[in-house]
Amino acid sequence: MSVLKVIEILSNSEKSWEDATKKAVKHASKSVNNIRSVYVQDQSAIVKDGEVTEFRVNLKITFEVN
Repeated sequence: MSVLKVIEILSNSEKSWEDATKKAVKHASKSVNNIRSVYVQDQSAIVKDGEVTEFRVNLKITFEVN
């Protein structure tokens, strides 16, 4: 599959990096108290049969320990 085809699939997907990132941050905020900052460390997408089946977002979270 060409790079241009992958870009086209990602661009036209109903799913998005933004949605995946928001979901990851929301989930993290439920699990970790006193979050100071969140950085997106890595993102990847699984493309199968011309469709995005999954986005993966790895976060780096800094938080305060009481």
